[in-house]
This record gives sequence, C-alpha cells and structure tokens, in this order.
Amino acid sequence: MSYHEISHRSPRIAVLGLGAMGMPMATRLHQAFPVTVFDVDDTRKACLVAEGATDAPSPAEAAAGADVVLLAVRDQRHVEQALFGDGGAATGLRPGSLVILTSTVGPQTARDVAGRLARDDIALVDAPISGGPARAGTGDLLIVVGASEEAFLHARPVLDQLASTLIRIGTAPGDGQALKAINQLLAGVHIAAAAEAVALARGLGLDLEAVLQATTSGAAASFMLADRGPRMIDYGEDDAPVRSRLDIFVKDLAIVADLAAATRVPIPVAAAAQQLFLLGERSGLGAADDSSLTSILFRRASPPRP
Repeated sequence: MSYHEISHRSPRIAVLGLGAMGMPMATRLHQAFPVTVFDVDDTRKACLVAEGATDAPSPAEAAAGADVVLLAVRDQRHVEQALFGDGGAATGLRPGSLVILTSTVGPQTARDVAGRLARDDIALVDAPISGGPARAGTGDLLIVVGASEEAFLHARPVLDQLASTLIRIGTAPGDGQALKAINQLLAGVHIAAAAEAVALARGLGLDLEAVLQATTSGAAASFMLADRGPRMIDYGEDDAPVRSRLDIFVKDLAIVADLAAATRVPIPVAAAAQQLFLLGERSGLGAADDSSLTSILFRRASPPRP
C-alpha cells in the first residue's frame, strides 16, 4: 500500500483506544471513513459497533487492512503495548501505512516509536490533541503535528475531520509532543490557579457562582477557569462523569518537568502546580475529575450528625 494509493480513496482507519477522547474521535471519524475499533473494554466497542463500525479482537486485527492506525491510549506503556505487544498493531500494518499518535507521551517516546515503525516502512505522525471529549466529538480539537511533509499530507484528511485548529510545528516525530508539553504546562498551571481561586472564594464565604461570573468576564479569565470552575464549585455534590482524570496531568506535568530539566530551563510555577497534582493523586483522587483538585485546598465541612 503506497501513500499514492491511500490519498486517492477514503482511508480505512483503525482506532485503538476508546476512552474519554478515543470514543468521540472514533465516532467522529466513522461519520466520514470506514472505521475498525479496538479497546480492552468490550462495552465501549459495542457502542460503536452498534453504529456500524467494525469490531476487532486485537490491535493487530484492527490494523490488518487499515491505511491509518490512530492511537488514543493513555501513556507510553499503552502505546508500546498497542503497537508492539502481543497482538500489537505493528504486526498487522503493511508498508506505506500511517500511525497517528494522538496520546501525550513526550518527544523521546515519539522518536523511539517512529524509529521502530520506520524499519517496516510505516510512518509515524506525531499528533497530540487538546480540547476535551465534547470538542473531540464535533471536530473542534487543537492538533499539533510533528511529521514529514509527505506523511502530514496523507494524514491530513483524517486530522481535518478531528481538528478545527491544525498546526504542523515541525518535520519530525517528537516535535508535536514538544509543543503539546508547552500546552500542558499552561493548562496544568491554569487548573491549579483555578483550584486555588475557587478554594479561597469558598473560604471567604463568597457566592461562588457570582465569583465565576465576574472572573470569567475580565482579565483573569482562562479556558480552564471557565471549563473547570463550575465543576469545582459542584465537586462532591453529585456523581457527574469524569471528563478529565487528575492523573493525566500528573503524567503530563512529569513530561514537562523532564523536558525543563533536560534543557536547564527553570519552571517554578509549573513545578508548584505539579506538586499540587501529585498531592491530589496521593490523596486518592487520581481517577477523579481534575476539578477535584480544589478539594485538596479547601474541604467542605462535614454535615452535622443527626
């Protein structure tokens, strides 16, 4: 299968990983392309199969016959398992196919994976994503890309289906991960700052809805404050679904810290945010929504005993 053949027809896509981001991305892609899906959770696959996607029992079988494999897994270990583990996708891919890596795993991991795939004439498009599940489902993601001109060109129909903002930052895998680390530095700091602001407002006894209305309307506004703020106010009062796990930022800010150490760039504000996320994880909130971070700083009073 050559790039030339791929570009002249609708690419067949295998999506590996149907979590918070993988599921809406696979659903979105299925609106435009034939999609095969794999996830360790059969109930997640069943949701897409009911809509007409094809089920695969392993990554290798999902990749067999695919032009593009899109990885939407959590971390480096899952990337390596999905591609190179038992029944991994790399064994099912043909020369000339593409792997699109949407996970945040750091530049060196992207380079290492690209090198292993290149031995079999498979290109890696380093394309980490940002925007959250709701935006993933409507094709409104930010996607930053590190890839050769040729690989980017042939991945573009898939990326355009998912992204409202698509930025090619460099020519090699790892470049997208580097820019994503900058994005996550800012995002993590903004969540931590929002958590502090909500906690302090609660401590002062202010009307939290009014606080959010004011702060999201002025110079203090940020996407994370507007998005996480309402969830921070309501955290612990209902069983709202987890939209963004706290331990994702534990992982991502560790990548930021490693890159800063390697380049000898001080990041004191990001380091403080990283410690707050680590404290949240150590307090048992790793699998909770990251809006729970504010509860580390100000816990609600326990209701009086009857």
